[in-house]
Amino acid sequence: QVQLVESGGGLVQAGGSLRLSCAVAGGALSSYDMGWFRRAPGKEREFVAAITRRETTYYADSVNGRFTISRDNAKNTVYLQMNSLKAEDTAIYFCAADYLPIGASRAAPDYDYWGQGTQVTVSS
Repeated sequence: QVQLVESGGGLVQAGGSLRLSCAVAGGALSSYDMGWFRRAPGKEREFVAAITRRETTYYADSVNGRFTISRDNAKNTVYLQMNSLKAEDTAIYFCAADYLPIGASRAAPDYDYWGQGTQVTVSS
């Protein structure tokens, strides 16, 4: 059973930075495309960023240029570096894994495994 565990969330002032980590257990990270999603209070879950097994990256327009997704297959860990944070980035952030993907996806239903989420709060 694959398990994803996020860490690194917290409270930060607007303009600050955080780095989220997602540790993968029970499977080899190299088999998965990985994504980050978020759900803000009162809003639907939305795509944030994805990285394929070949390390091609994709970003939502709202975070492009501020967030960077990366992966370390040797450590079975995916990261989301978040810079220039804004109040509207406040959300629960979820890590997700797409096993043997057909192509890079921004759609949550395409992902097979999910973490429990980590809270990010940006104060203005």
